[in-house]
Order: sequence, then C-alpha cells, then structure tokens
Amino acid sequence: MSGWRPGDRRPDSASMLRVDQAGEYGATRIYAGQLAVLRRNCPEARLIARMAAQEERHLKRFNVLMAERRGRPTALQPLWNVAGFALGAATALMSEKAALACTDAIETEIDRHYAGQLAALGEDDPELAADIADFQADELEHRNTAREAGAAQAVGYPLLTAVIRAGCRMAIGLSKRI
Repeated sequence: MSGWRPGDRRPDSASMLRVDQAGEYGATRIYAGQLAVLRRNCPEARLIARMAAQEERHLKRFNVLMAERRGRPTALQPLWNVAGFALGAATALMSEKAALACTDAIETEIDRHYAGQLAALGEDDPELAADIADFQADELEHRNTAREAGAAQAVGYPLLTAVIRAGCRMAIGLSKRI
C-alpha cells in the first residue's frame, strides 16, 4: 500500500475485476461468433482460434479471482453473451478482414483500459496488476496480429473500427457499474 494516505481514494479492485471478467467473456463470445461463420481452413480463422484460446485463459483466471474475492459478475452478462456473438458473426459475415478489424478495434480499447487500470492500481493489488499486465501483453499481440494480417484492408475500416471502439468503451463503462 505504498504511497496511500488517509483520504486518498483506493482503486476499486472489485469493479476492475467485474469489468475485466465481462470483457474477457465478451471476447470469447465475439470469437465464437466469428468462428461460427468463417471457413475453418482460412488463415484468419486459424489466427482467431488461437486468440480465442488465450481469451479463454484470461476468462478462467478472472473467474478464479472473482470466486476467491467473492466478487460478482456484471448483471449485463446475458447481454454481452448475445451482443458479443452477434458482433463476431456480423463482422465475419462482412469479410475475414472485417473480423480482423473487429479484433484491432477491441484490443486497441482494451489496451487503453488495462493501462488505466494498471496506473490506478499502482502497488495496491500486485496479484491483479500482474494478471492485467500479462493479459494486456496478449491483447496487444492480438491487435498487432490482426493488423499484420490485413485488418486495415476491411471495407470501411475507419468507420467500422470507430463504431466498435465506441461500443467497447460503452460496454466497459456499463460493466463497471452494473
């Protein structure tokens, strides 16, 4: 708890954990939607399947932390289930490159989100901070992989990614509180 003084605001680890678990759950649903649509042997599907496996690992870890800390998931989880799958399926139906643009957009926002959480946590919760830093590295790798595989070649890339990023920010804000 270095640097903390009476009157200082402590980071809200419970809210952080709730929104992070919701985000990882949403990511697994997005990838499930994409994989339900994409041809199994296309290069993008292989990339997405690998990223989906990493998101499953993140989700399992946040589920363990929530159980250990007696946290509660967001009440919006049923919505994120449907919305995530629909977003994944819709972008995959648009094109393989649009599916990658979705990953690019989501992971750009998640990188910003995790960076903000790490700054807020400081040294107050080293266990959660270590997990967030580890997962942030994976998310950046997902974003970079999507970009290298041609995410920016998606039709309407600037608009598509702007809309997805805005939706991601909204989902983060709602999941923190609800």
